[in-house]
Amino acid sequence: MSITSFPAISQEQVQGRADALLPPSSSINSALDAASILALSLDSNMGGVSSSSLIVALEDAAKAGEPIAMWRLGVMYENGDGIEKDMVKAFGYFSRLANDYAYTPRQSLQADIVAQAFIKLGAYYRDGMPEAGVRQNSRTFHTLLMHAASYFGDADAQYRVGKLYLDENEMGRSPLQSARWLSLAAKKGHVGAQARLGELLFNGEGIAPQPVEGLMWLQVAQKNATGTEDERWIAELSDFVQAQASQEQMSAALLAVNSSGN
Repeated sequence: MSITSFPAISQEQVQGRADALLPPSSSINSALDAASILALSLDSNMGGVSSSSLIVALEDAAKAGEPIAMWRLGVMYENGDGIEKDMVKAFGYFSRLANDYAYTPRQSLQADIVAQAFIKLGAYYRDGMPEAGVRQNSRTFHTLLMHAASYFGDADAQYRVGKLYLDENEMGRSPLQSARWLSLAAKKGHVGAQARLGELLFNGEGIAPQPVEGLMWLQVAQKNATGTEDERWIAELSDFVQAQASQEQMSAALLAVNSSGN
């Protein structure tokens, strides 16, 4: 069962098997782990197996309905990773993954990549992709993103929804709803959500200000973002907000951080 219909994308008929691509399932913690293993196997050629043979095996597995193969091929075609870049094919694999596994159990191995497929498809509908017959459609973008955020509880999707609720031209400005979604993602360790939630709570625009809790989340975000691509903007935001705080607020926030376990 799917929550929306996507343009049909034809795939070439391929042969081969993917049985030997992955280690036993007991050694894999998530579908993203499994997809990463496939990526590494492509980079190393698995001791002499050609990349083209591995791609054929992945395509055959995807044709048979294997979600990890659909995801990996979608990413490969989207990024031109070991194969010629083809956004239409990428859209096709992501749309099939989302349609076929829209209501897969949230505790299942493939739930994380299905949620990410919904996020990627949402971005395609947000921007439009004429070559794949995809028109820009904000409503579909919101629907896809909300499914990943609500049904799958995906932290990145929840963060994105939280930001959309701060944009009058997207979900309609609602700081209360934004704080709700950002809080869900922040509690799962999403550093961007932690930072934006901290800023929102400190400023209290549209909601009751909670400066100490806001500073706490900003400090947590700054610590957790160390060494990541988010480190710079979070540090700049944190410094800007902290410059407006009193010493008493900063001290209380530090105590809150130490007792929060984040």
